[in-house]
Formats: sequence, structure tokens, C-alpha cells
Amino acid sequence: MAKKASVLFVCIHNAGRSQMAAAYLTALAGDRVEVRSAGSNPGTAVNPAAVQAMLEEGIDMSHEVPKVLTTEAVQASDYVITMGCGDTCPIFPGKHYLDWVLDDPAGQGVEAVRSIRDEIKRRIEGLIAEIDAA
Repeated sequence: MAKKASVLFVCIHNAGRSQMAAAYLTALAGDRVEVRSAGSNPGTAVNPAAVQAMLEEGIDMSHEVPKVLTTEAVQASDYVITMGCGDTCPIFPGKHYLDWVLDDPAGQGVEAVRSIRDEIKRRIEGLIAEIDAA
């Protein structure tokens, strides 16, 4: 059996975008993909508006906590998807790097976060198709 793909989502605080992306990928791909998320400067808690927006989709990420980005996490991942962390993300050869330009949900209400959530879901569905085709 082929090694399952591993994906790392990175944003600055690991409190909104990267958490939503990781939760969607876990929910939609199941155990076919290994999922990680981290932040270059992790926050203290996951954004409550992001948690609420994902609950509306039937995905509970209230138990998640922001994690610090490590070199090991990047090295262990096949796909590294950055979301506004700029030059703080380490680059290693042989990885698939994608930079998803998404609005930052920090400080925004759930109404604003819904459109970010929906865009993340659309991109996750495309990513799953790409991984399955590989």
C-alpha cells in the first residue's frame, strides 16, 4: 500500500485558517491523509468564531489548541500549505508548497468567518482530488 500523504497547514497564530483547513481535511479525507497544523507565532486559543463557523458544518474543533511550527513538522509533510505566514515558514526541497491567500479571521465575527471557511472547504476539496490523483 502506498504511503499516505501528509499535509501541514501553517498560519501565524494557528488559531483560525490553518485549524479550519486541518479540520476540513480530516473530516473530508478521513484516515487517507495525515493532517497537521501549526503557527509561526501560535496564539493561546483557537478563534471562537472559527470554532462556531465549523460547528455549523458539523465539525467540532473546540478541542484543538494552537501548536508551534517546527522544522520536524515541515520535514515530515509532503504538502506544506501556508496561509499568510510569509518568510517565517522553512523551505525544504522535495515538498509541495502552496500559499493560500485567505483573509485572516482574527477579530472577525462568525459572519465574516463563514466566507473564509467556505473558501477553505473549496480549496480542501481540490487538494484531496490532487492527492488522490498522485
